[in-house]
Amino acid sequence: MTYSGIWPVAPTPFNDDGTLDPEGMKRVLDCLIDQGADGICILANFSEQFLISDAERELLMRLCLEHVAGRVPMIVTISHFATQIAVERARLAKALGADIVMMMPPYHGALLKGTPEQTFEQFRAVGEVGIPIMVQDAPLSGVDLPVPLLVRMAQEIEEVRLFKIECPQAANKLRALIAEGGEVIEGPFDGEEGITLLADLDAGATGSMTSGMIVDQIKPVIERHLAGDVAGATEAYGRVAMAINHENRQCGWRSTKAAMVEGGVIRSEFCRHPIPPLHPAIRARLLDLLRPLEPMVLSWGK
Repeated sequence: MTYSGIWPVAPTPFNDDGTLDPEGMKRVLDCLIDQGADGICILANFSEQFLISDAERELLMRLCLEHVAGRVPMIVTISHFATQIAVERARLAKALGADIVMMMPPYHGALLKGTPEQTFEQFRAVGEVGIPIMVQDAPLSGVDLPVPLLVRMAQEIEEVRLFKIECPQAANKLRALIAEGGEVIEGPFDGEEGITLLADLDAGATGSMTSGMIVDQIKPVIERHLAGDVAGATEAYGRVAMAINHENRQCGWRSTKAAMVEGGVIRSEFCRHPIPPLHPAIRARLLDLLRPLEPMVLSWGK
């Protein structure tokens, strides 16, 4: 499998009463595929994984993998502080047909953090399940993942192949990771909605895990850069940069839900408490920035 392109995180739609919206979930997946997603990630932070019960996780995993049915590769997020539970989640994901699992290092709250060796051991245990792993290097975990540790994981754990680098100054880390890891770094990706995408592509990233808001608008940036058209990629990124900035700094995952409601993809942009709804002015600015781009998301369901 070639690990490149745009692999968005699918949001988890709820009804206005906070219950899951299974039919909306299917529409989200179809919309992402129609936008040109090269792969899709589910149950990630931008899927509100920390607001979903264990039973709902399994339901969503089954629903999503069955509905996509191999149309694009699927990544299932399995992060958990307990290694045993992360392994169990990986086994289930593999059994249901997932192509890749993604996981952060072990952490719980601000003070329970895995040591480098404990992190290595957890990834090694999941690697024994026999499914490719994407390492998520996200500030949310609060766990430092230095480049030598990441390279060691890639060299000594066969299934550790992909890296989603979304820490501060991600481009510098990506460049060092690729330089030190060489061919074992099969899928260097960035994240954070693509807010540092140009610098990260310059550093050697082959893909990006963005939100699902404007996949069709960001994809040309990656395609042009990988084809050697840096000027074209820069121009394409300039079109979307303000929308991405607003999403990253003001909205978070709520931006995709707002856009999908506006475009008739889903019926509700409800987020479970304690997450507040978008402020009306922030939401209005988001849509003002999106409309001139004419993204598919704003017309897909109409």
